[in-house]
Amino acid sequence: MGVGDGIYTLGPASGQLQVKTTRTGLGARAGHDLTIEVTRWNADVIVDAAQLSASSVTVEVDADSFEVREGSGGIKPLTDSDRAQIKTTIQQKVLRTGLHPTMTFRSKRIEGTAESFTVEGDLTIADVTQPVTVHGQLADRHVQGSATIVQTRWGIRPYTGFFGALKLSDEVRVEFSADLTSAA
Repeated sequence: MGVGDGIYTLGPASGQLQVKTTRTGLGARAGHDLTIEVTRWNADVIVDAAQLSASSVTVEVDADSFEVREGSGGIKPLTDSDRAQIKTTIQQKVLRTGLHPTMTFRSKRIEGTAESFTVEGDLTIADVTQPVTVHGQLADRHVQGSATIVQTRWGIRPYTGFFGALKLSDEVRVEFSADLTSAA
């Protein structure tokens, strides 16, 4: 068995899942690039480092669990009131979490080596499923990686403010990092 081989159940206790946004438009200086932490999620992972194609990943995210952790740039610092307003906007206008409380990712194909792998899979957001590719690395029982999500592919209209002068970029980056220590 290779390093990290096994069956794992991951979540906030073993790792971190974040969404990073950037801004664009004439009013971009007024907004913030955001780091948003997903606070309720779980992943079932099967790792076979010698034969990555036999590995698999399934992730389930509570769409109501997005918490703004950082806001960089902008004319003024991000306040607690700003964070609360952004969370409400994400829930009500962006993800419509009342109708779509869960997001899922299911791997279809894993290729590469433990040191540098890609996971192709299906990501479902707001009942729309699209393919996405995740790039990652596994070393010393620690896995990390990222994927770029183009919101409009899932029917999500990127947030705009100041009458359209401030816009969030269509592309958001999802990053994850977890320790494979909680073997099932």
